[in-house]
Amino acid sequence: MNDSPKRPRIVRNDYRALHPPTATDWQPSLAVTVVIPAYGNQEKLDLTLAALAAQTYPTELMEVVVVDDSSSPALRLPELRPEHTRLVVTTQESWGSAHAVNTGVDHAEGQVILRLDSDMVAWRDHVEAQMRWHHAADYLAVLGHKRFVEWQDGARTPEQVYEKIVCGEGHSLYEIESSRPHWIETVIDDTDGLTVHNPGIYRVFIGATGSLHRDLFKTVGGLSTDLRLGSDSEFAYRLAQAGAVFVPEQTSSSWHLGIPQMQQKEAEGRAQRLPYIAQRVPLHGMRRTAPLRAWRVPHVDIVIDVGDHTVADVDAALAPVLAGTDSDVRITLVTGQAPPRHDREAILSGEGAQLRLIEEMYDTESRVRITTDEPEADPAVPFRLVLPKPVPLRPGSITGILATAGREDAGLVLAELPGSAPARFERTAAFSRARHIAPGEDLDRVVAGIWGAVTHKGLAAPEPGNTAFTPNRAGAARRLARRFLNARQRARLRSLLRR
Repeated sequence: MNDSPKRPRIVRNDYRALHPPTATDWQPSLAVTVVIPAYGNQEKLDLTLAALAAQTYPTELMEVVVVDDSSSPALRLPELRPEHTRLVVTTQESWGSAHAVNTGVDHAEGQVILRLDSDMVAWRDHVEAQMRWHHAADYLAVLGHKRFVEWQDGARTPEQVYEKIVCGEGHSLYEIESSRPHWIETVIDDTDGLTVHNPGIYRVFIGATGSLHRDLFKTVGGLSTDLRLGSDSEFAYRLAQAGAVFVPEQTSSSWHLGIPQMQQKEAEGRAQRLPYIAQRVPLHGMRRTAPLRAWRVPHVDIVIDVGDHTVADVDAALAPVLAGTDSDVRITLVTGQAPPRHDREAILSGEGAQLRLIEEMYDTESRVRITTDEPEADPAVPFRLVLPKPVPLRPGSITGILATAGREDAGLVLAELPGSAPARFERTAAFSRARHIAPGEDLDRVVAGIWGAVTHKGLAAPEPGNTAFTPNRAGAARRLARRFLNARQRARLRSLLRR
């Protein structure tokens, strides 16, 4: 199957394989909706719309939707604005930038969504520069460039901004020397323009200015309105899990009018966001150092086909994971049959005995669920381990296979198992992208081409470790002591061992 011109096969995040059209040789065909979430600050909004009125992208292909997040006094549209501009007021069911952006997208007609904050002055080719990329592939998250400047009321009029932008002199509106860069520029520089893949590069796709296809926005579910702060970071993480490629567009730029809260009160801002982000983003750095606990979104989904195996077999696989440092997981036990009956006839005949024991064994363990059929892969969880049968796992086995996937930057890891097909360790982002760019093809082969596939040894242990059904050596020693020593001798032995 030949690649669609909108779905070329990009390896990891190396978008240099793309060939976006240049300003002199292209015919734009995609419509774009610029969504502007706004709350108050009418003066800044007027400058933002004045700059958009001077854009080079064809007027007939660009609309602007300003979303007033219930400002008081209400916002209005100034006379100097793009031709196709609408004002929408949010409903009272929610509030915040996430809800405003989602509302704007619901009203959008363009195939591409460009989110622009209401305190941004975009240079003349700002929209066009991002749109060139979207004509090359439909699964990109394109990040616009910006510089932060101090804001003074009345320092610029909309007419002055428009004249400078339309003449291609947007750079002269403010002094570059006195402006501030954004921290994401360091990440971009350290990763060779984001082409050196790192699981955390999604962090750069936040706020102010950025664009993506509307279908991709809808696929990942839009921004989470549960998050009043940090919703753009969590949204960017879900984009990464959906297989998006992150592209920094740096041939054009924009001015951010004023220094944002996160730069003025960085430590306080991070503290306010961290618990919300960490609960939902397993790749967040805090998750690697936090004490062991259960999280809203686990780092690894483990799916085990139970078949007709015993509860002891199952516990040999689960106990080393649940009790050890690999505990940031969710485990699904797939039975392949209806839930066991608990009536007198079934219990006396022994029908479904092992399944009843499995249910009872993990009834209060929140990280374990039991289902009849294998569930669909959770798009929010970054990794998925599929075991064709319960096998004794080593302590730290999940950490080990994660290390292999990370070291090789692999999309698929096959782990050898005794007497069965290998276990599969899948990177969600890789398989999501493979399904998008090559529907109907062999996904393993596609993933191997765009992300890499490797093998791993040492996932399974030769025999069960310490479980409820296989006591460890210390337990056996205690039983021997009870058999051959009297109470006084056992007390003396315990005293010596404590010393």
